[in-house]
Amino acid sequence: MTSQASPPASSALRVASYNIHKGVVGLGPVKRLSIHDLQGALRELDADLVFLQEVQFAHQRHARRFAHWPEQPQHELLGEGLGMHTAYHTNAVTRHGEHGNALLSRYPILSVKHHDVSDHRFEQRGLLHVRLCVPLPEATPAQQTLHAIVVHFGLFGGGRKRQIARLVHYITSQVPPDEPVIVAGDFNDWRGQLGAELGAVQLTDVSTRVTQRRDARKPRWRQRVRTYPARLPLMPLDRIYARGYAARLVSLGWGAGWARLSDHAPLLVELEREHDGLLSSGAHQASHGTPAQPPY
Repeated sequence: MTSQASPPASSALRVASYNIHKGVVGLGPVKRLSIHDLQGALRELDADLVFLQEVQFAHQRHARRFAHWPEQPQHELLGEGLGMHTAYHTNAVTRHGEHGNALLSRYPILSVKHHDVSDHRFEQRGLLHVRLCVPLPEATPAQQTLHAIVVHFGLFGGGRKRQIARLVHYITSQVPPDEPVIVAGDFNDWRGQLGAELGAVQLTDVSTRVTQRRDARKPRWRQRVRTYPARLPLMPLDRIYARGYAARLVSLGWGAGWARLSDHAPLLVELEREHDGLLSSGAHQASHGTPAQPPY
């Protein structure tokens, strides 16, 4: 973890979710390093919380191949460059290294936990649970605990259903019911079948498009923001769910610039606190342009 000053209290919270593809893009001889450019792109997003998946802790083969492979783990490199607190836990150990989920936060970190949700031995998956200390927007010294849970579910439909059931059970048993929660990550749910289960713990999808018949607990497929592949997103793999917050802006970074960084597009939402079930101000809007241009 880094030790940085907490930002001033605000009613708005900018949250991004991004599968960074281990900081490397391309295949075979055209494979190239993108982690350093990712740092600048994340700076442009200007998010308070960044939920990251496929973060490389170490990789011996890449370290030998790429002259500028960072000596430190990728979450530390990104956090140090952005001046943010960091949390990480490995999900998968491979022949040449290990990778997992990470969280970058402008707010102080109180604790970090990992919960294994692997469905079978061929896919190692886990939940990264980070407790944060977030100041309340009122003119008081009061602070609130916010639970941030980074997820990356499996490639098979049956396994994903079991993993989201384990997520619901984990939140029920580990998170007080009166404390706010944000769950974000790569759900690998290209058919848009998961998510309604999170209504059992009062979490709603804050990353969907607005429609007249919008149901945040069970949005239709066309309401979901498509994030994969980054160059021309066709599938809604990435999601952000929240309890205690509602969305007032949803945006997506996609196109050639972002495709040079990862195979996923970054999903960004601007959240506003709910007070007694009501929004403090503003209405949920949707924008599907690029939230920030990469710095090149």
